[in-house]
Amino acid sequence: MHLVNCILRRNLSLSAVRYGKKNFRKFPLYNKRGTRIFKQQQMENPDPEIPIDKRGVRDVGYKIDGKFVTIPEMIPDIIVPDLKDFKLKPYVSYRAPDVIQSEFTAKDLFEVVYAPKISNDFKEGKLNDDGSPVEPSFEESLSPDDALTRAKQTGSDIFSPTKSVD
Repeated sequence: MHLVNCILRRNLSLSAVRYGKKNFRKFPLYNKRGTRIFKQQQMENPDPEIPIDKRGVRDVGYKIDGKFVTIPEMIPDIIVPDLKDFKLKPYVSYRAPDVIQSEFTAKDLFEVVYAPKISNDFKEGKLNDDGSPVEPSFEESLSPDDALTRAKQTGSDIFSPTKSVD
C-alpha cells in the first residue's frame, strides 16, 4: 500500500506563488522605470540616494546655485546632407585604388574659375582701360560684403581646420 501513494503527478497551478508581489529593492534598476515626466522631475529634484546613470550622455550645460543653465553651443547639431538621387554607394571598397593628389590651393582655384574668363576677355578685347571687364560675370560683380556673406553660408569651406594663408 505504501507504494501506491508515491505516484508522481504533474500539476498545473493557475496562481502565482506570492500573488504578484515582487521585491524590487533587491534589484536596483536606475533610470529604467518610470515615465518621461517622472525622469524629468527626477533630474530637476534628484534624490541623493538614487544615482542617475546618464549612460555616456554629456550634459548640455552646468548647475549653478541649484539651477541648471543650458549652453546652446553644447547642444549637438547634426547636419545631414540630402542624398536623394545620389548615384554613389555609401561605402568605399577596400579594392579601390589609392588616390594621391596635391593640395588644392587658392592659386589652383583662381586658374580653374577666373583665368579662362580673363584670358578670353583679353583676347577678345573686352577689357576697360583700367583692366576691369566690360561684361563682368556674377562672381566679379559681387561687392566685398556680399562675397563675405556668401562665404559664411552653409557649405562653404571658409571654416576648414587646415586653412592656410598664402
